Amino acid sequence: MTNRILGATLTACVALTAAQGADIAGTIIIKRILTKRKVTTSATSYDRGVAVDLGADPETDPLSFERSRVVIYLDGNLPSKPAAAVLEQKNRRFVPDTLVVPVGSTVSFPNRDAIFHNVFSLSKPSSFDLGNYPKDQTRTVKLAKPGVVFVGCRLHSNMGAVIIVTPNQWCAKADGEGRFTIADVPPGSYTVVAWHKTAGFFRQTIQVQANRINRLEFFIPLEEIGASKTVAKR
Repeated sequence: MTNRILGATLTACVALTAAQGADIAGTIIIKRILTKRKVTTSATSYDRGVAVDLGADPETDPLSFERSRVVIYLDGNLPSKPAAAVLEQKNRRFVPDTLVVPVGSTVSFPNRDAIFHNVFSLSKPSSFDLGNYPKDQTRTVKLAKPGVVFVGCRLHSNMGAVIIVTPNQWCAKADGEGRFTIADVPPGSYTVVAWHKTAGFFRQTIQVQANRINRLEFFIPLEEIGASKTVAKR
């Protein structure tokens, strides 16, 4: 009898847990090139002591390149689960060049090059300067406020990356096909935000229903469907 009660209780808990979260599965649709691709810069006098090749963007479909740099998240003051993320400095580039983390997360910036780097940001949500440091050393920053954090290197002007600090734990980055999933979202009404470095912010509302996949599409840029957008600001 005890085993049956325990089994029924466990079954009820599993059912309750399953009903508490649902997935938002979406697609980013981009039909034209939005980003000016990086070009190789000549070495400065500082760089000539040690030869470090400048990394290049992989040869991919240009629209795939655009879609894979879209960040998607839920707007609003919802629970956050901070994470630990890594933004490498490798071949005089930041890898990856687009990162998404929940507010309260820490990001480390390891130097993989045989030259010094100096990671900094002047962005309003998080301003920092990590100083010069050599290969195999790292510095860490805690991102306590949500927003867009543009990152550079004071020693190499070609280097640039962006960190999207989301206001809660429900965030994702699209793949090359434009597909993304935000998992385990509690049922309810939400504003879903998509961000692209060149195109800016885009918003849609969605009613998340339990025990089903909730789907939506973002068209970027919105001029194609006659809606408005908000431009990202540094």
